This record gives sequence, structure tokens and C-alpha cells, in this order.
Amino acid sequence: MAATGAITDADVYKIAARLERLPLTRWHTKMRVIIGTAWFFDAFDALAISYVLPVLIGLWKLQPSEIGLLIAIGYAGQVIGSLSAGWLAERWGRVPVMALTLLIFTLGSFACIFAWSLNSLLWMRFVQGVGLGGEVPVMHTFMSEFAKAEKRGRFALTVQILFSVGLAAAGILATWIVPLGWQWMFVVGAVPALLVFPFRFMLIESPRWLASHGRGAEADAVMKKLEAMAIREGKALPELRADVPVVQQRKARLPELFQGIYLKRTLTLWALWWCSYFVGYGVQTWMPSLYRTALRLPAEDAVRYASITPVAQLAGGIVCVLAIDYFGRKKLIGGCLFMVSLPLLTLGFVMGKLDATTVFWFVTLGMPFLSGASLGLGIWTAENYPTHLRAIGSGVAGAWVRAASVVGPYVVGFVLPHWGLNAVFGVFGLTAIIGAIVCYLFATETKGQVLEILSPPLDPSTGRKESSPLAEARP
Repeated sequence: MAATGAITDADVYKIAARLERLPLTRWHTKMRVIIGTAWFFDAFDALAISYVLPVLIGLWKLQPSEIGLLIAIGYAGQVIGSLSAGWLAERWGRVPVMALTLLIFTLGSFACIFAWSLNSLLWMRFVQGVGLGGEVPVMHTFMSEFAKAEKRGRFALTVQILFSVGLAAAGILATWIVPLGWQWMFVVGAVPALLVFPFRFMLIESPRWLASHGRGAEADAVMKKLEAMAIREGKALPELRADVPVVQQRKARLPELFQGIYLKRTLTLWALWWCSYFVGYGVQTWMPSLYRTALRLPAEDAVRYASITPVAQLAGGIVCVLAIDYFGRKKLIGGCLFMVSLPLLTLGFVMGKLDATTVFWFVTLGMPFLSGASLGLGIWTAENYPTHLRAIGSGVAGAWVRAASVVGPYVVGFVLPHWGLNAVFGVFGLTAIIGAIVCYLFATETKGQVLEILSPPLDPSTGRKESSPLAEARP
């Protein structure tokens, strides 16, 4: 490990300052298309189970607890994937781990086609979850490390919006695909995702990660390649900013997530991820089954009602992309959590006996706000940690997401038969309002700040922020 505050061979190339001045090139567009395509199929396959459940309920005679288990098992796999992939991405690099997790996810999704019973589908969903849980936080990390401080939110979320598009596509296509046979939902999601796998090897490793591991010459080579692309495209390279710290060589230490400034950030982010995804996946994955069982709609109508809500969520995602660098993370995400709580609390504590139409309108009203909150959390988490902790910090936070995604659907399966449908929405509404309060009281605003200034390494001996050498401006 480098001595505290020392400039290492990896630092002399001023990687962070060069990334901050680098114009967007066609390579950035290609990179975002590859990442965004994977995000689309991740979302499609993750939600596919929701739309095949109304069929499986009748086919396999599933009870509410079994429905909850089938939904939750995929998220249990995501907990394992998120923790392990974040750790591996700090050691192997971002690109190989993204390729590995995509392959695991796709093969797990493809295996679901051949499920013959509840138990077989449980295992296949678990494997699928391991891949998905590992892929998402590493993609957040990778995107943030190529983005400049100015409009970093829009740079990343313009791609991540394809996750919301994937959710909407799953809902729309399910109305035509499911009647042909529930297995076709997994075919449509898995086969194209498998085709994306070779393109992962066209990506360039993060220069920030290379520099933080003392591989300065490799990071410099990557930057020279990107700078040459910009020059060939007729884009000038401005002078280096003198106020950008160098990327310091460090090894990932899990305890650092709970030291100094990062203790409050870590606990706050965990709470926000928990609240957002406890509500999001609890509501999203159960809605087709709730329409079918609690609200007594035919299976075809249940799928059709549930398929419209993700389309409304897409609107919330688009607003988040446009607004996150204007309002900032704290105001936008906290406001979205507050707004989603209102219709859910109304269903839980104001309305009497619920019918399908009332539930549909109130859920559809709230979900765009939830989409906005969930979409922004990924890039916000990556911004809160230094380079050597970014993937593992995002991975551990992602594990809380997956844990919430396990508990949320399972809670519905427990609350529904004991206290009824109103109580289900009441629990979710209270969780969302708690998330909004935590956000406003404890979260750190990151809008427009250079990553190395915003999230510096800590002194290993004191756990305090360490002063970092600055990049020198070039004439």
C-alpha cells in the first residue's frame, strides 16, 4: 500500500483530472449502449416472474406463502451476487466481473424455461438472481467512473432508464406472450441477453480502478486512447483542472465503510435502498397476483391491469433523468419517496374495501415517483465512495436492496391473509415516508462534485479524511 498522502506511479498520470476534461466521444455512446442493453434485459427477466405467476398459481396450485417464496428467492440470490461481485470488482476489475455476472444471469434465466415444478423454478430463479444482483452495482460503479462531475447524473441515468423501459416492455409484451405459454417470457428475455455477452469484451477497463491499483501505465494508455479518439473527432482537450486530486493507490477495506464520513453515508444509503426496494419490488412483483387472488380478476385481466403500471413508471424515470442534475439527489429522491407514500397510505388507512379499479389508479399514480427514487439511488451510491471502495460499497448497498426485495414480497404473503389488502398498502406507505425522512435528515448531496473531492480516501491510522495531492494544470 502507498504511504499516506504519497504520490505513487499511478498518480503522476493525473487520471481523474484527465477524465474530467475528456469530451464525450463515440466510444462513450457505444459503451452506454452495451451497458444499457444489459440493463433492459435485466429488468425484463427480473419482472417476468410477476406475469407468469397468475398462470402458475392455477397450474401448480400455489398458496400465498409459496408465491411469496417464489418471488423472494430471486432476490435472495441477488444478495449473494451483490456482495460477491462488489468484492471481486475491486480485485479483478469492473469489466471482467460485469461479463461474468451477465453470463450467470442469462444462463439462470434460460434455465427457467425448463422448470417443471415449484422447487425446480426456485433453484433456477436463485441462480438468475446471483447474476443480476452482481451485475447492477458494478454497472453503477463503472458508469460513474467515466462520467464528469457536471451532469454526471444524466450521463449515467440516460442509460439506466433502459431498466425502466425493460420493466415497461415486460408488462406490455406479457399480455401477448403469456397466453402462448408462460415459458416464452423467459425465452424472450434470455436469448437476446445471451447475445449481448460478447459485446462486454469491447469495453475498456476503468482508468480510475487501474490507477487505484498502482497500474498507472495501463490507466495512462487507456486515457491516451480515449483522448486520441476525441481529437480524431475534432474535439479539443481543455487544460487540466488544478483542483482535482489524483487517484490514490489503495486496497479495499470493508471496515472503511463504517469509518469517518463514510459511516453516516453507508447507514443512510442502506436505509434509502431498503425503503425504496421494499416498497418497489413488494408492490411490483405482487400486483398481478393481487389482482388475481385478492381482487378476483381473471388471469388475463390481472396481467393486463398490472402491465400498465410499469409504463407509468417509465415517465417517472424520464423525469428523474432530466431533473437529477438540476434539483440534486437529495431533493429529488427524498421528494419522490414522500410522493409515493401518499397514494399508498391512502389505500392503507383512508379507503375502505378496495376494488380493482381503485387499486389500479392509486398504485399507478404512486409508482412513477418510486421509479424516480429507485433510478437515482444507484449513481448516488457510487458517488458517495472513493474509487477503491466504490464497487464494494455499491455491492453491499445492493445487498440491502436484495434483502429488502426478499422481505417485501414475503411480507405481502404474510400480511395479506392475516390483516387484508389495506394493511399491505399501509405497510408500504409507512416504509416510503420513513425513507423520505431519512433522506432529508442524513443524506449527503453529491451534485456536480468531482468524485475524488467528494469522496476522498481515509487515513488508515486515524479513519479521518486524508489530504490528497492535486493535479497540476498544463499550459
